Amino acid sequence: MTQAEYWNGAVGQRWARSQGVLDSVFAPLTEALFSAAALRLGERVLDVGCGSGATALIAAEAVGATGRVVAADLSEPLLAAARARPLPAGAAPVDLIVADAETHDFPAAAFDRAISRFGVMFFSDSRAAFANLRRALTQQGRLSFLCWQAMADNPWVTVPRAAVLPLVPDASPPDFSGPGPFRFADADALRRLLAEAGFSDVAVAPVVRDLVLGRAADGSARAAAEAAAAVAVELGPVSRLLRDAEPPLRQAALAAVTETLLPYAKDGAVHLAAGCWLVSAG
Repeated sequence: MTQAEYWNGAVGQRWARSQGVLDSVFAPLTEALFSAAALRLGERVLDVGCGSGATALIAAEAVGATGRVVAADLSEPLLAAARARPLPAGAAPVDLIVADAETHDFPAAAFDRAISRFGVMFFSDSRAAFANLRRALTQQGRLSFLCWQAMADNPWVTVPRAAVLPLVPDASPPDFSGPGPFRFADADALRRLLAEAGFSDVAVAPVVRDLVLGRAADGSARAAAEAAAAVAVELGPVSRLLRDAEPPLRQAALAAVTETLLPYAKDGAVHLAAGCWLVSAG
């Protein structure tokens, strides 16, 4: 299955329906990205792998009406969700396009900034993709993005994954060499890749934040764990283990992950750490 097929199928539709949940879960990381990117009024911004549009709208507000945002994604379901979101008052226009940033013919030197929140790890040819982004930036332009550190440094993944693995004993071991969430876990290799793609002044900084995977309206630990389990099983990297699962197996996974997450519930919310790289390159 190609990345386009994957994100235009059931997964993309599920993510589009859950845009509010995902934006809430990733909010601390989104804040870190935009704090580092420090977008300025009037800038032209390319949002790579924009998903359902949350980052594009933040960028549009940051650069204001004199700026411009082009937001690209492979997934039509996610872009449809993005189109339905209102543009903040005084924000830049946002051009949402179905495009693979690896191969799309962006105008040369058309952007002052390129940003991405977890949208650059799925290219078939990462070097070619980053070279294409470098070509789309002005000489002084910069790329800022978030990607995941190693799976082992992401308890928000490993804890629920450990609960599900006994239910899928035939699951293939994760492949970190190809397109996937943890492709850029090796910071030194990522620096070399960006340099080979034509970037300079590459900085890769660790960012660790607690993610709230689930909250309970009634403040109970079980309701919070159930909400967090739904996120882990339906939306997170663990969902790939259950992509072809029948309903009974999916229900068993939800139950197992709920019990596993109960000890992490405090004050009506389940908190688990996430480790990312915050990357900047010019």
